[in-house]
Amino acid sequence: MSVAHSHIGPWTLDDVLALDEDSTQRIELVGGQLMMSPAPGLAHQRASHRLHNLLEQAAEAAGAEVEVFEAINIIVPDGLLIPDLAVVDASAAGEAVTAVAAHDVLMVVEIASPSTRVTDRKLKPALYAAAGIEHYWRIELEPAPRFLAGRRTRGGSYADDEHLAGAVARLAEPFPITFDPGSLIRR
Repeated sequence: MSVAHSHIGPWTLDDVLALDEDSTQRIELVGGQLMMSPAPGLAHQRASHRLHNLLEQAAEAAGAEVEVFEAINIIVPDGLLIPDLAVVDASAAGEAVTAVAAHDVLMVVEIASPSTRVTDRKLKPALYAAAGIEHYWRIELEPAPRFLAGRRTRGGSYADDEHLAGAVARLAEPFPITFDPGSLIRR
C-alpha cells in the first residue's frame, strides 16, 4: 500500500479503485478523504455470514432478481463505501467489475463494530440515503444483538424499526424475510 504514503491531494474514485486489494482493512472514500477500518472480528464475520445466507435464501424464495454480496464497492455521490452486505440488482451485478452504482443497490447492511460504530450510526446512513438506497439495515452485536431495519423517508433519512434478540423480525421489503437477530451470533 505504498501508494497511500506517496499520494498528494484529495483522493478520487479512480485513485481508490486503482489500489491493490487488501484483505486486512477496508478503504472507503468520503469527500476526497480515505476512511480505513480494520478487518472485522469473528463475531462480526459470523453475523455477516449468517445474515448473508438468510438474505440469499429469502431472495431466492421470493424470486427476487438480486444478488447478495459481502464487502463490495458501492459508488455514492460523495465517494465509495463498502457495506458489510449489499443486495444488488442481478443485471447490474452481472455487468459490474470492481464497483456498483448506488442506484443499482436495493439494500445495504452494516454490522457495527467498536471501530465503526459511530460511522455506521451517523455518517453512512446519511451517505446511503443521499445516494437513494431505499433500505439500510444495521446490526448491533453488543451489549445484546439488535437489528434496526431502516426504510428511506421522503426527508432523505431512514426511519428505523428495532428488533431485539429473542423476538422474530418479519419484514416484507425488499423481499419477505423472517429471522431472530439472536440467531446471528449463536447456534
